[in-house]
Amino acid sequence: MSEKSKKSPGSGLRELLKLYRFLKPHAWKFIIGLLFLLISSGASLMFPKLLGDMVDMGNKGLTLREITRTGLLLLIILVVQAFFAFFRTRIFVHVTERTLASIRQSLYNRLIRLPMTFFSERRVGELNSRISADISLLHDSITDTLADFLSQLLVITGGITLMMVTSFKLTLFTLAIVPAMALLAFFAGRAIRRYSKKAQSFVAESNTIVEETLQGIQNVKAFTNETFESKRYREKTEEVARMGIKRGKYQASMSFIGMGIFMSMALVIWRGAVMISNGLMEAGELFSFVIYSGFIAGNVAGMASVYTRLQKTIGAAENLLLLFDEPVEEIDENYVPQPAYTLHGEIQFDHVNFSYPSREDMVVLKDVSFNINSGQEIALVGPSGAGKTTIASLLLKFYDVKNGRILFDGRDSKEFPVTALRSQTAIVMQDVFLFGGTIRENIGYGKPDASEPEIIEAAVQANAWDFIRSFPDGLDTVVGERGVQLSGGQRQRVAIARAVLRDPRILILDEATSSLDSESERLVQEALEKLMHGRTSVVIAHRLSTVRNADRIIVLNDGVIVEQGTHNELIANSGLYRSLTELQFAR
Repeated sequence: MSEKSKKSPGSGLRELLKLYRFLKPHAWKFIIGLLFLLISSGASLMFPKLLGDMVDMGNKGLTLREITRTGLLLLIILVVQAFFAFFRTRIFVHVTERTLASIRQSLYNRLIRLPMTFFSERRVGELNSRISADISLLHDSITDTLADFLSQLLVITGGITLMMVTSFKLTLFTLAIVPAMALLAFFAGRAIRRYSKKAQSFVAESNTIVEETLQGIQNVKAFTNETFESKRYREKTEEVARMGIKRGKYQASMSFIGMGIFMSMALVIWRGAVMISNGLMEAGELFSFVIYSGFIAGNVAGMASVYTRLQKTIGAAENLLLLFDEPVEEIDENYVPQPAYTLHGEIQFDHVNFSYPSREDMVVLKDVSFNINSGQEIALVGPSGAGKTTIASLLLKFYDVKNGRILFDGRDSKEFPVTALRSQTAIVMQDVFLFGGTIRENIGYGKPDASEPEIIEAAVQANAWDFIRSFPDGLDTVVGERGVQLSGGQRQRVAIARAVLRDPRILILDEATSSLDSESERLVQEALEKLMHGRTSVVIAHRLSTVRNADRIIVLNDGVIVEQGTHNELIANSGLYRSLTELQFAR
């Protein structure tokens, strides 16, 4: 986690207000909605006054016509209020859904542009929870919370003003209990926020468990760990329940606000009845006053509910909002290849030292220096943990080196935009990842605008076309989650076709044949040899038999280059490469 993300987000409300920038494209609709809200809320303030007037008209013996005229006016106001309330709701729903879509898109676009240092410290389930559950919690807060707050504020201030016009003394008597209710709502709201944030954290952890166990369901079943995983999930969901119960205790305290409301109304009626008996108030005025009191009390309670909802949303969304503050890689969305950044394939590591940001105390590469000429095939060999895959990650600029330099065609890698480097590089890994769509989509991932003939040609070059066309649906065959419908060799050849279609200048092969049977390895190796032809190739090899013909073999051990040369040169020495070779062929 970056230092920035570790800092306190400060005011939660200020953090939440950052989301309102997503409202800008719909600002005029939102303003119209607020105008409709103010009109409908203002119209509702006329109800108590007109109802009280009709009561007084009856007491004073006015004609039916005058009473009916007031009743019709009340009916018109009701229709106007309903009309504006209807369109206000329609507008706010539209603005909310569009705004949430923009937030989801922006967050996803930011997530996929975050550097590998970020993902090395996060779990997929946690991030998935952020982009789904946490954003859903914002649904009512984007427009409705603000709208409710403004409506309640208008009704409260307008109602108090009209009450004071009716009876100043009775108004002061009515408002005596409001501060106590406001304080109760404030402290309860803070507690609700705290426990909501904790609960959401446990929800994210439980989602992580579900995602990981379903992705690795074969391992779960193979090791008969169903009970173990159920226990892990039960513990997290129990934590969610415990936090929810604690939050509920403070939510339940809001019932005392309701008690205060009814006590206030009862006292108002009692005091008003005394004033009527003393000739200080008309019955209709008391009737209006009581309704205004109910309006105000209900909206004070509503403001407490809005405050509680707001605190709950802030507590749940703070981690999500911090994602927008994470620094992203400078990816050019509309990248057009430029001659200044065209790679010829020459690579140089110049005294490179490297540690992963998540464990800086462990040096993975120690003073590594080597040169690769354009078009050469270089093999990286050595025991597990020697630093081979780290070199591949640095070539793709997944991480930046702090000491030493990596040069492409004699220029520091820092001079090249990330998009320029990666668009001219392709990688085929041992653990091939295929998306759950069709073979066409997976091959086309190397060049999204490729035509069907280009995709077929890439499949032919990768020795994949024969098995693809044997399927009833051909290129439109669905490969399933992570390519589960294909064999290991078939997945590898689809990945090679994807790399062929990209037509890279630099090719990285990370133990691409180590987990295949002999026949699949032969087909894959043939495809790889065609793919490597004329390109700078960096081959990370576990099976040393596959790199005998490499132009140069670099042997790593514990992050240090211990020897390098051709296969014959290294076999002639009594070094690590010879030992590894003898160990493999002795099996």
